[in-house]
Amino acid sequence: MNFRGGPVLGIESSCDETSAAVVDGGRLLGHVILSQDAHEVFGGVVPEIAARQHLAHIDGVVHRTLDEAGLDPAGLGGVGVTAGPGLIGALLVGLNWAKGFGWALGVPVIGVHHMEAHLYANSLDSPEASPPFVALLISGGHTLLLHAAEWGRYTLLGSTRDDAVGEAFDKVARRR
Repeated sequence: MNFRGGPVLGIESSCDETSAAVVDGGRLLGHVILSQDAHEVFGGVVPEIAARQHLAHIDGVVHRTLDEAGLDPAGLGGVGVTAGPGLIGALLVGLNWAKGFGWALGVPVIGVHHMEAHLYANSLDSPEASPPFVALLISGGHTLLLHAAEWGRYTLLGSTRDDAVGEAFDKVARRR
């Protein structure tokens, strides 16, 4: 499935931040991140709380992003949404919201691999960041070391089996 012409709305809800962005031709037009603070008393993310917070805030985050981009939803060419990996409840909120929104607008909705999105994100600021390269991707509960021969063609060189490097970074960051 391909996007029709026009800007793309991206929705991210893999853990405890509800985020949306509008991108057109590699240019970022609008971007809003809502970080959840409801988890602080627990010393880590509580999946059920994260999902409920996404549900409570996703409408506002997307509408603020569209406002920042100066765009009416009818001007969108498609919706990209995190499809995994991540917290299942949090992902389901973003996926279902995106499917409903895309269906209402009559635009395609494409699921995006969370870790691959981290890989691509670097090319927005630095177009010269293109394969081949070796990448270490660290995000929450997921860590991957891979060789990117070209976009979409990767060889996994290593990954974590239990606690990920990202979780350790998160815990150290909280210690200040």
